[in-house]
Amino acid sequence: MAKRVIVIGAGASGMMAALMAAENGAQVMLFEKNDRPGKKILISGKGRCNVTTDKDTTEIINSFLHNGKFLYTALASFSNQQVKYFFEEAGVPLKVERGERVFPVSDQAKDIVNALRRKLEAAGVDLWLNATVKEVLYEEGRAVGVLLPNGRKIAADCVIVATGGASYPGTGSTGDGYHFARKAGHSIVTLRPSLIPLECAEGYVKELQGLSLKNVTFTITTAEGKKLAEDFGEMLFTHFGVSGPIVLTQSYKAVDYWQKNKQPLIGSIDFKPALSREKLDARFLREIEEQNKKQLKNSLPALMPSKLIPVFLKRANVSGDKAMHQITKEERMRMVDTLKDFRFTITKARPIEEAIVTAGGVSVKEVSPKTMESKLVKGLYFTGEVLDIDGMTGGFNLQAAFSTGYLAGMACTNEDSALK
Repeated sequence: MAKRVIVIGAGASGMMAALMAAENGAQVMLFEKNDRPGKKILISGKGRCNVTTDKDTTEIINSFLHNGKFLYTALASFSNQQVKYFFEEAGVPLKVERGERVFPVSDQAKDIVNALRRKLEAAGVDLWLNATVKEVLYEEGRAVGVLLPNGRKIAADCVIVATGGASYPGTGSTGDGYHFARKAGHSIVTLRPSLIPLECAEGYVKELQGLSLKNVTFTITTAEGKKLAEDFGEMLFTHFGVSGPIVLTQSYKAVDYWQKNKQPLIGSIDFKPALSREKLDARFLREIEEQNKKQLKNSLPALMPSKLIPVFLKRANVSGDKAMHQITKEERMRMVDTLKDFRFTITKARPIEEAIVTAGGVSVKEVSPKTMESKLVKGLYFTGEVLDIDGMTGGFNLQAAFSTGYLAGMACTNEDSALK
């Protein structure tokens, strides 16, 4: 008799789990509360879907902000190279871009979702859309099925919870999985946003809204001057504060700090990290010599984006109407300091609903890394973002979803059936 498997959540990990279980001979029901599967995949990578990374396993593990080592077996079972082969074989050609990020050649996330859906149909997975699961049913220390909102009970040999985290609730990630886990006796590590934009106190930030910066260094320090994070790359100003790759990647350190401390943090941008203060001062002196009769505000575009100039001059307390030859040494040094250490107050992260991924979740100490099965309840599995794992941007989180889903789908069908 075929084993019966229920998967809750048709995101990346849920679809992969359902597919593997079905291809391994199980009768699979996949429940999705939305009207279509893969809703979060469709918005990932700005609609392009950074499906995985081309980095090696050690680099992948090190790119997780919390509990990366938990993924060793999952990545060994279904590696990033196997993910690439899987989608290429499913008719989705892939390409590797800067930072070893892997995307569909088409730049269309829908191609990834459509490939998974075709595979599910071919494997005979029974996909239920607009279908919410109210409860996971447990008996004598084992998951035995699910309860639907209409009171119907559906029996199963095992239940795989692939409900996602608490970010982007519009995609269906509304925290159901944490409820199911708590009822089974699992600990939930405090939920908090990871890869999240940061809000700033200063009013001038709004004046810089839309300004995108490249090749800058962004640093986060405590009020006492202790450095929490620093990264080089791209970032941008928004109507509420700062965002962009190097802000998102370092934001978890600010969020973790705020778990224990309530004080604001200091953000700083070095607009010219390749130049020392001395070399930057020499650059100013050269500009003064070459354009000595020109107004300062009309000379600065050679050094910075035009949108930054009015705010920069206020911060450096220098009049932009001054002729270059009138600039004093003190004013010059203030401008150097402002370019090398442009400070603002970081007050908090944006709401968790806006996070790219959720930090926290089902404690990995209570889940077997070899199977994704609960250590507390037989036949209950957890995959993807519902677990307390979160990686940086770059395809790591989707890789973890595919790998943990694959492992759970294979493992749950390799045990003896409980339904006879």
